[in-house]
Amino acid sequence: EVQLVESGGGLVQAGGSLRLSCAVSVVSGFTDDDYAIGWLRLAPGKEREGVSSIVRGRARTVCSESVKGRFIISSDNAKNTVYLEMNSLKPEDTAVYYCAAVRRSWAYLSDQAIASMLCRPATYAYWGQGTRVTVSS
Repeated sequence: EVQLVESGGGLVQAGGSLRLSCAVSVVSGFTDDDYAIGWLRLAPGKEREGVSSIVRGRARTVCSESVKGRFIISSDNAKNTVYLEMNSLKPEDTAVYYCAAVRRSWAYLSDQAIASMLCRPATYAYWGQGTRVTVSS
């Protein structure tokens, strides 16, 4: 129902920047407001964690304190693409970054409830294949 394809990962030195892209394909019949897109990451030796997410028409969520002020999520609705701009990268940002989607009604949820849900990997029903980001020191 939803297909996600990530790109933009690679090797970068600490302090550098990368922009990840997530191309979203949604089967017709779903409205754009039905789904949320999140970026999550899986670092070596750690559990998968939410990074940031976006719901059309609602507040964007930053899940990790460690990326606040450095990572910015955005979307280009005309291109059906969600981006993750990553700045001031640190070695601890090294991970496989996944784009994921979940479809539901958001209308009756508070921004806080939405943020709590979208920071949990288990919330998401659809996942991309991941793109690897390696930050060298």
